[in-house]
Amino acid sequence: MNSKQFKVRVTRQLPEPVETRMKELFDVNLSNSPYPLSRKELAKAMKDCDVLVPTIGDKVDKELINEAGKNLKLIANYGVGFDHIDVSKALQKGITVTNTPNVLTEDTADMAMALILSVPRRIKEGVKKLEDDQWDGWAPNALLGHRIYGKRLGILGMGRIGQAIAKRAKAFGIQIHYHNRNRLPIKLEESLEATYWESLDQMLARIDLLSINAPHTPSTFHLINARRLKLMKKTAYIINTARGELIDENALTRMLRSGQLAGAALDVFEKGNDINPRLKELDNVFMLPHMSSATIEGRIEMGEKVIVNIQTFSDGHTPPDIIL
Repeated sequence: MNSKQFKVRVTRQLPEPVETRMKELFDVNLSNSPYPLSRKELAKAMKDCDVLVPTIGDKVDKELINEAGKNLKLIANYGVGFDHIDVSKALQKGITVTNTPNVLTEDTADMAMALILSVPRRIKEGVKKLEDDQWDGWAPNALLGHRIYGKRLGILGMGRIGQAIAKRAKAFGIQIHYHNRNRLPIKLEESLEATYWESLDQMLARIDLLSINAPHTPSTFHLINARRLKLMKKTAYIINTARGELIDENALTRMLRSGQLAGAALDVFEKGNDINPRLKELDNVFMLPHMSSATIEGRIEMGEKVIVNIQTFSDGHTPPDIIL
């Protein structure tokens, strides 16, 4: 089919270069809103298009896929993670699903490294003192944080992003430890100077910093639960740039408030932007609004991958980023 005949529905406003190229190639219905569609709007969109381009905020579940129009043949996700899409149901209905992998690795790793530095060095508290006009000048004991050089970083999920974080942390003189579903090849492990732990529990008990970089799946939901949090040192910090659902946020909040953990740096939260208000109150928590991958270059590259997936599909070929 000629790609111009493809009715493409985009659920969220995308970077201007991406939208311009889509208008050149497809019969596209763009969104002028930075916010997700309502469920009713999403259901209508899925009835009227050949290709749906959703984002992480769009819950494309079994019910919506069942109700989708007969012309919907491709869900070209704008994003790497696809846990918001019922992929198995889509495949069952003959709908192809794609994503945009290998684009945001370096951007996410950069932000993870920034977060690794932020809480131990009490950056949030320092900024607040200046903003509140409460800084009286340098003092020997003011805002003392912790050195990260020589500390042990445990990486939970040693895929591309985990490895990119390991490279950065190694340059800071941090010891690299990791837990992963599969052990890395020995040569790669040696180049990263990384120590593999088959037991997540054993690793958690021995590290000073935990970076979470695993996907959200049924098996990883609350992987870092109350029991595992209690295994960690009271001086340990948690950094999460992956998915909020991997941590039991209520348990984390309780432990941070009671001093059983030193701090946390979070870019994602268990219930999206509905954040535990008790977590927001804490000085030892540095929070960001899911912006680890937020670079102009990364967002445009994501859009380019979506376009290639749609174009390839419209030409009758298998898209390069198909999810099976």
